[in-house]
Amino acid sequence: MKLTKEVVEKISSIKGEPKWMLDFRLRSLDAFLKSNNPNFGPKLDIDYDNITYYKERENNLTDNWNNISCDVRNIFDDLGVISAEAKYLDGMGAQYDSEVIYHNMNEELKKKNVIFMDTDSALREYPELFKKYFNTLVKYNENKFTALNGAVWSGGTFIYIPPNTELDRPLQSYFRINSKNMGQFERTLIIVDDNSSVHYMEGCTAPTYTEDSLHAAVVEIFVGKNSKCRYSTVQNWSTDVYNLVTKRASVEENGLMEWIDGNVGSKTNMKYPACILKGDYASASSISIAYAKENQKLDAGAKMIHLGKNTKSTIISKSIASNGGESNYRGLVKISANATNSESFVKCDTIILDDQSKSDT
Repeated sequence: MKLTKEVVEKISSIKGEPKWMLDFRLRSLDAFLKSNNPNFGPKLDIDYDNITYYKERENNLTDNWNNISCDVRNIFDDLGVISAEAKYLDGMGAQYDSEVIYHNMNEELKKKNVIFMDTDSALREYPELFKKYFNTLVKYNENKFTALNGAVWSGGTFIYIPPNTELDRPLQSYFRINSKNMGQFERTLIIVDDNSSVHYMEGCTAPTYTEDSLHAAVVEIFVGKNSKCRYSTVQNWSTDVYNLVTKRASVEENGLMEWIDGNVGSKTNMKYPACILKGDYASASSISIAYAKENQKLDAGAKMIHLGKNTKSTIISKSIASNGGESNYRGLVKISANATNSESFVKCDTIILDDQSKSDT
């Protein structure tokens, strides 16, 4: 499907979006068409005219697994998603191709005024809160894939944790690409207000096809004063998926952001979770592991930007390469002139299991 203005307008029309969001999508489309692939990292051989940019949901969004067709429900059941929700989680969302099909959270969170829903619903139900944060931390025109996401974004997770609120158990979303040549472009927005905490987990899978699919998500996280956010990801995309994701967090005074990142799937992975340590005494960590096998190029790492005084960051990267796979660490630490008495620790370890594999830092 060739990505045109008409395609973008149709997506926005189906979703019944306000004019400002359509305008945002069209600006993003223009930026996408004018931009090039990254000039660093693995070579990207993506046929953008062969990607399905949007696929409508067959049934309405539901909070009951029994309302989902048996074949789709069985996929999530086999993945352990359904059983995990009851045992370990305070809330669960499930996205299938372009749209979130299931979303639910327990009554205790509702009493605490926690907002946990798909991003499309948040745009409709909390327009002022949504617009206040959307596209403020990751700008649509930063790179080709933030622009692409801006043009055709669909689904994703919206979380707002009110002040002085702690959750006992994690929230989770699961993303499934199940169609050939499918593009998945979820948008996730997490706001952790002052003196609060949340642990959010996401999982990603897809069946293997002979033609490539594309996953280009954008994540924006805002960590308030004295607050904590942990974001855990395990992506096990099939080896025909390009996984090109932009994730960034802003951390206020005495806040803590933790990225825990597992990369064991995808054909090509480019993902570098970032933290902007704005407030004094803010801290952040990124712990990642990547396992690259045959025909896989996993380019992963982290970025830490120190702006506040007495800020701390830690980056720990573990990688494994076997059977001709390529597993790389790519990172950045920047301590600004005003970030006095700040410190950062970076540690990268790799295991290369044969003569055909490689790993670079």
